[in-house]
Amino acid sequence: MGPVVEAEFCVTETVAAITAAHRAGTLSPAQTVARSYLRIRNYNDPAVFISLRNENEAIAEAESLKAKDARDLPLFGVPVAVKDNIDVMGLPTTAACPAFAYSPSHDATSVARLREAGAIIIGKTNLDQFATGLVGTRSPYGIPGNPIRSDLIPGGSSSGSAVAVAAGLVPLSLGTDTAGSGRVPALFNNIVGLKPSLGMVSTAGLAPACRTLDCVSVFSLTVDDAITALAAMAGPDGADPFSRDRPLGQLTPLPARLRLGIPRNGQLIFFGDKTAEAAYGEAMKRWSALGAELVEFDLEPFYETARLLYEGPWVAERYLVIRNLLASSPDSIHPVTRDIIAPGSRLMATETFSALYRLQGLRKIAERTFANIDAIVLPTAPTVYTTKQVLANPIELNSRLGTYTNFVNLLDLCGLALPASMRPDDIPFGITLLAPAGRDALLASIGRVFHADTRLTVGARGVTQPPLAPLQAPTGGDLTIAVVGAHMSGMALNGELRMLGGRLIEQAITAPDYKLYALPTTPPKPGMLRVDAGQGAAIELEVWALAASAFGAFVAAIPPPLSIGTIRLADGRNVKGFLVEAAGLEGARDITAFGGWRTYMAEAAAV
Repeated sequence: MGPVVEAEFCVTETVAAITAAHRAGTLSPAQTVARSYLRIRNYNDPAVFISLRNENEAIAEAESLKAKDARDLPLFGVPVAVKDNIDVMGLPTTAACPAFAYSPSHDATSVARLREAGAIIIGKTNLDQFATGLVGTRSPYGIPGNPIRSDLIPGGSSSGSAVAVAAGLVPLSLGTDTAGSGRVPALFNNIVGLKPSLGMVSTAGLAPACRTLDCVSVFSLTVDDAITALAAMAGPDGADPFSRDRPLGQLTPLPARLRLGIPRNGQLIFFGDKTAEAAYGEAMKRWSALGAELVEFDLEPFYETARLLYEGPWVAERYLVIRNLLASSPDSIHPVTRDIIAPGSRLMATETFSALYRLQGLRKIAERTFANIDAIVLPTAPTVYTTKQVLANPIELNSRLGTYTNFVNLLDLCGLALPASMRPDDIPFGITLLAPAGRDALLASIGRVFHADTRLTVGARGVTQPPLAPLQAPTGGDLTIAVVGAHMSGMALNGELRMLGGRLIEQAITAPDYKLYALPTTPPKPGMLRVDAGQGAAIELEVWALAASAFGAFVAAIPPPLSIGTIRLADGRNVKGFLVEAAGLEGARDITAFGGWRTYMAEAAAV
């Protein structure tokens, strides 16, 4: 193709818009890839990418997609940037340390799966060396400029990946997240940062920071784009011993009874940044206006967990990665990175086990916190800093940025960082949704609604946020079933539904015509009974979709006194779901006042 100019392209920025244009033939994958290279040249910041793929080779790969069925490729022709601690065949992996660099013989699993979905890899992005830092200033390859405000840090460690998306160089990029590296840069760049549940995306081919905590993360302009990429990468991988089979599930409408946790009054820390504190308050008002119930919880155990990350034995995991380099060539390591990691050599096994015991106790506290709420909402970071400030005080200010991120992977939570507002000083403010592992689709479902409601432009190019796409409905061959007890998300028997290929369609409540009972069974189970109108209450439930064959197998295994009947929802719809026979209630406890099985179980666990 001949010389390319930006004016040749229509304004197509998001993954969804790009793939739609490619399928419609109004824009070709080769043109989109060429546009990325053009924008990289015009942007002219050599600190964003550490290495770029040969442009002609990338365009040729994009051209080859013509031979494939675009309907089978969710990322058909989408240019993607990859953080340079993730292997891409044909490009060196440096982890932002030239002395550490090696040439991988194949793609990381995450990269290979993106290619299989139709993505075109453009290049490798800059990072805080060895993914140690939240600032984006600890790299021998330079400091990527923040495209929102040039005096601000870009955030790290996934600095180049976040800037590449915010600046419009690519619509999608991979980062990594061990202590917040996939979330803090999203805040500084006015983009979405998705940190999946541990093990959902393989880390095979990732140069580790802390192997037990590392995640491959996603940066994008919208939540829908991020979840599309996650769906393409998710799934178990035999090459990764930390991989887990964690089905993603489907996006659903905003739950009718959404309960979000907010810290008790006085527990949030903003380090004197009153503007950030006010912005968080405004974000909570937005959630309330969207219908969410805000429930206070104790944040102190989460703070204690965060302190374990750098004051405990996990520093030794970082030391393991670079101990040979520290011994042979210590000057090749960034001095701040070296000062942080070197003490890991002195940790003892007794300290490790002591920290693991305390962490297990903190995990139990977190489980009880989440038992009666869907997610918690925190600032992504308590404040923001300029590059000048961070260079003058690199360790303390970096630590402050991890206030609301450092505990997340230690507690096995999933996270979604979202733009919330633009402050009066033209600095982005963002919030992060956090929930127990496995609730990734729930976070995306509620996060996409919040982000759309802000009506913010996306990234740094002033692009208008697209309207929310309609959600995928159950296919014609699917049957729906409402569950009210242990089969709900995160509960003891939910795995039975997922094993049968079940997909969460929505969270809802019944009409106020039902009573809920705790049956005298082992393990505990609820029974929901329909009563005369006005004599009961609205009960929380979930609606799942199953293939017809799976539906039959599921229903056949239901033990008496439970049965399948018709349940009326609060909005007047009727669905098939679990009910209990009145004759089976002998010895059962009326728990209607709890409003649902999840709340009842949380109260029981707290006693």
